Amino acid sequence: MDLVRGSGLIPVKKRPRILHGSSSFCRYEVKFKGIVLFLVERKMGTSRRNFLMELARKRGFQIESELRDCVTHIVAENNSGAEVVKWLQSKQLDNVIKCQIVDISWFTECMAAGCPVQIENRHQLTVQEDCPASFNTPVSSSCVRVSPYACQRRTPLQDINRIFTIAFDILAENYEFLENTGPRKAYQRASAVLKSLSFPIVTMKDVEGLPHLGQQMKYIIEEILEDGKCSIVEEIISAERYKSFKIFTSIFGVGLKTAEKWYRMGYRTLEDIRSNKSLTFTSMQKHGLLYYEDIAGYVTKTEADAAERLIRTIIWGFVSDAIVTVTGGFRRGKHIGHDVDILITCPCKEDEKQILHKTIKVLKNRSLLLFHDLVESTFDDTKRPSRCVDSLDHFQKCFLILRLQKEEETKNAKESYAHRRWKAIRVDLVVTPYEQYAFALLGWTGSQQFERDLRRYASHEKKMMLDNHALYDKSKKMFLKAKTEEDIFKHLGLEYLEPWERNA
Repeated sequence: MDLVRGSGLIPVKKRPRILHGSSSFCRYEVKFKGIVLFLVERKMGTSRRNFLMELARKRGFQIESELRDCVTHIVAENNSGAEVVKWLQSKQLDNVIKCQIVDISWFTECMAAGCPVQIENRHQLTVQEDCPASFNTPVSSSCVRVSPYACQRRTPLQDINRIFTIAFDILAENYEFLENTGPRKAYQRASAVLKSLSFPIVTMKDVEGLPHLGQQMKYIIEEILEDGKCSIVEEIISAERYKSFKIFTSIFGVGLKTAEKWYRMGYRTLEDIRSNKSLTFTSMQKHGLLYYEDIAGYVTKTEADAAERLIRTIIWGFVSDAIVTVTGGFRRGKHIGHDVDILITCPCKEDEKQILHKTIKVLKNRSLLLFHDLVESTFDDTKRPSRCVDSLDHFQKCFLILRLQKEEETKNAKESYAHRRWKAIRVDLVVTPYEQYAFALLGWTGSQQFERDLRRYASHEKKMMLDNHALYDKSKKMFLKAKTEEDIFKHLGLEYLEPWERNA
């Protein structure tokens, strides 16, 4: 795996110095006519400015190294509007008054999107009186207040520091395979912090003051900045154990215990598992192996929407007022995922208990059900929310492998499957009582790190206990009711974050 490939964000060590005059500009095609950018060097620094200019040119933007009449957008970092206006007045250019003057946040969002984004109020310049950055000093995280809780940080889907977060995610996954919880959570928290940043990390000063970044994390960031990759990560992804665990745990129904058992028995590949006649498999694992090429790959947003329509139409056939919602990554704005999580509720308790049983029966009658495992509810409404942050909920749920009709553009991973007009996809159906729907919707939307921090925040900062079923105030010794996710955020004293801002 090459951590540098496709990122376009981090300069590699010993890269030849790039000149930023007109000759450099001519190396890249201008994709967005009529938009000409200029970056104010004051409080940005020469090296950071040069790097961002080159990044913009690679993305297809026209950018000038000097302020000219053709400039349409002036981008400043850590400058107040008054400071920029005063500086512009000293230039005495005729057309400069017509320029859009925006904060660096607009620029970084454009770079992440790969195209100009609409200028909104949040892109307007603001005075940062608490940030004592001096002239020619690159802006670092010491000028940005970053909460240690993901539930207090807006984390969009676009990750402009992906080269670092991929490394941290691989390290966290490796510790998960080793069942070493402490380091796994530490790297997941560090990755979540970097995903929330609105600026690309260019120097080590950019990570100063950020929460959850220990010395080892900083060492990894520094190595990637210098070499474009991390030697520890390179060793992990080429290690036999890591590669085998990646394969084994991608089989539906196989967890860490089974993967460890197989690895100790000497198995290393999928073919090793399939060809061995002495191994015994659960029904879930048998179906996971049978449809491996389909369900170990990706589910597209189009396929997720199709699965939701199918399930909703079936349920509405016998419960017309049921609420059926796709949750998980797709609700957070993702275009691909590994499975489809669908949350279901309805006002009538008697209808609620029968929804999954009736849905399974219809799917079977239509020959659309390849596998199912129904788990009945174990919820006890006399108990408080779980103290364990990563505990499973107690809802009635069903794990399915669904036979979904292929879209014309869908292609299977292997030619042997290409003749099929359907695709096996993983779908989880979860039924929640009507009064618990808001809590379940919040919990099943994720991301995992966002949910962990939300529950930690409730416990540590508010003396409350939150899970997918309820919110309990330990000080008042009472459950707090909520009809919507917004109600839960209000109880916790948090600013509401939309689902697509929870990609921690």
